[in-house]
Amino acid sequence: MKKLHKGFLLVALFVCLIFTGIVFAEESQIEIDEELLKSIAAQFPNSVLSEEEKIKELEWFARTSTPFKGMTISSVGEPIPTIIWENEVLAPLFEKLTGIKVMCDAIDEGMVVETFYRQIASKQHIYDIYINDTDLLGTHMRKQSCVNLTEFMANEGKDFTNPYQDFDDYLNLEFGQDYDGNQLQLPDCQFPNLYIFRYDWFNDPKYQAMFKEKYGYELGVPLNWAAYEDIANFWTNDVNEINGVKIYGNQDYGKPSPHLGWRITDAWLSIAGVGDKGVPFGYPVDDWGLRAEDKIPKGFSVSRGGELNGPAAVYAVDKYIEWMKKYAPPAAVALDCFESADIFGGGNIAQQISMYACFLASDAYRSPESPVTDENGNPLWRLAPTPHGKYWEEGMKIGYQDCGAWTIPVSTDPEKRKAAWLWAQFCTCKTVDVEKFIAGVTPIRKSTVWSDWATENEERLGGLITFYKSPMEDKFTPTGPNVPDYALLAEQFWHYISPAATGELTVEEAMDQLAAKCDSLLEKLKTPVFSPQLNEEKDESYWLEAPGSPKAKIEEEEEPRTMPYDEMLEMWKAGETTF
Repeated sequence: MKKLHKGFLLVALFVCLIFTGIVFAEESQIEIDEELLKSIAAQFPNSVLSEEEKIKELEWFARTSTPFKGMTISSVGEPIPTIIWENEVLAPLFEKLTGIKVMCDAIDEGMVVETFYRQIASKQHIYDIYINDTDLLGTHMRKQSCVNLTEFMANEGKDFTNPYQDFDDYLNLEFGQDYDGNQLQLPDCQFPNLYIFRYDWFNDPKYQAMFKEKYGYELGVPLNWAAYEDIANFWTNDVNEINGVKIYGNQDYGKPSPHLGWRITDAWLSIAGVGDKGVPFGYPVDDWGLRAEDKIPKGFSVSRGGELNGPAAVYAVDKYIEWMKKYAPPAAVALDCFESADIFGGGNIAQQISMYACFLASDAYRSPESPVTDENGNPLWRLAPTPHGKYWEEGMKIGYQDCGAWTIPVSTDPEKRKAAWLWAQFCTCKTVDVEKFIAGVTPIRKSTVWSDWATENEERLGGLITFYKSPMEDKFTPTGPNVPDYALLAEQFWHYISPAATGELTVEEAMDQLAAKCDSLLEKLKTPVFSPQLNEEKDESYWLEAPGSPKAKIEEEEEPRTMPYDEMLEMWKAGETTF
């Protein structure tokens, strides 16, 4: 028996050696077109990788993708410059490199969300992979609607995970992680919502003297809403015209559409002071005014411990509407976010409190022909952190940062998951990322922000790179994971904010109705994990008198505060985040 057992082991070992040899032989027989690798590497001259490192990473994609050669996968995202560039530039290169064809669509953000929901509900295939905002993290986590990438990379996706991907190099990888640190979404493009202003006008001695004489303090970057309002009035009414052109001290958008909802949910309430201290979101009340305890949503209304209809939220929406009507061009109320995107670039807006940095990729902000650049294409504008409302407290979330992230629906075919994962990694790898940043100004890597190209072009991006190099960047975050159904709840905002903007409802009435509606939806919402459980209603005085949020009404106005931009820039570089 011992001899038989020993003989069996020898045979088994021999078979294993033969099989291993076959595998090695097959791998060595994969022909790699070295000239193709070199030609693709040459498309990314500003990469942080050396030529040798680029080719090594590209070769990994070429070898690893062999099982999927000839396969077609589908991806979709919203039509911002970064995603359009990926579709037009990276997809053809990826197909040449791997033999995998990617059918790319770029559709309205609302349609991206709606399509993902439809795919999950119907369990039918629509797209293999989405660039879907991490604002939906709480939804995906509770509905278990997307592939857990942490588990995927440890198991069936292990051999298809790029060894050179360097996940530690990502900016804000946590934006796509659930409460336990599992990666559900991989960042592809991110951009903060910042304050933008005309640096040349603000530094003109004539306007500085005019402002100081009337308002009693220096014209500079507003640190709070009181100063923003004074400055908006100054440019709109006191200056009124420059070179015969009517100018405005604010720009915004108010078209009744989902965009109006995002205008408010993208941390506008938190910037006013809604919610508790804490980053990436307040606890127990977050930047939507939603109370959540132990990961369980408890309610939006003040009567349930939330703050969506509290004094700070009413103040936030009231100021948004007031400034749009008083200080923005008349057409602003009829524009959506994308229609409003290039208005500042037209040259007659002095400042704008809410600017998504991805829009700065447009020629309206970078072309030498633009009214907001000099003859060399250098910006006459600058970016700064968003000023805060009077309810804001030190330690709260500072501002909003959008993050479009690769998200694989659980309904995607297992083999196509692997091919789609290769595509997502290609779009975010070090080889391509600096060129993607140049095209779309939506950085996702630390190495890109600190790259030679970024350092040499820091001035041309008007403070964006400086922002990303500073600790300030960590305090600009997306919607947190407490929101249990992003699409359902975000949709309610514009339905109630719009009648407040038109005067059909007072702001107080609108926010009361909005909070009540959101609570009724929470009550009906049942999810596999962390399902909402509403607090019992109590008299509002109970919550308003308790520590933290919701906050009681503040009657007095803030003292306006400003700072010279160049001084602020030096503080950023020194690592300071508060002013």
